[in-house]
Amino acid sequence: MSAVSDTISIDDFMKVDVRVGRVVDAEVFAEARKPAYKMKIDFGPEIGIKKTSAQITKHYQPEELVGRLVMAVVNFPPRQIGPMRSEVLTLGVPDESGEVVLISPDSDVPIGGRLY
Repeated sequence: MSAVSDTISIDDFMKVDVRVGRVVDAEVFAEARKPAYKMKIDFGPEIGIKKTSAQITKHYQPEELVGRLVMAVVNFPPRQIGPMRSEVLTLGVPDESGEVVLISPDSDVPIGGRLY
C-alpha cells in the first residue's frame, strides 16, 4: 500500500471531472502491449460517447462490460495508446493481486452525473 498523497484543496479536487458513463461497446485491444480492452462509454448528451483502453482483462469479459456503469475522468487530454486515441481514464482499484477492479455506482444512476 502506498503512502497518502500530498494534501490538496477542494478546488484542486474539483478540477478533476469524474463522471458516470455506461459502456456501450467493448472488445479485445489486440494491438496493446499488455492485455486490454477498447471500450466506448456513453456519458450522456453533454459529453457524448468517448473511447478508452483499460487493462481489466483479469476480472471482466468484453460482453459483460456492455451496459455496465463505470466512473471515468473526462477532462484529461486525449492520449495515444498504440493505434487508438484514448479520450477518458476509466477508474478502478487494485485487488489483492494488483489487478484492476472497476469503480461503479452501487445503484442505477443517470449517465453523465459528476462525482462530488
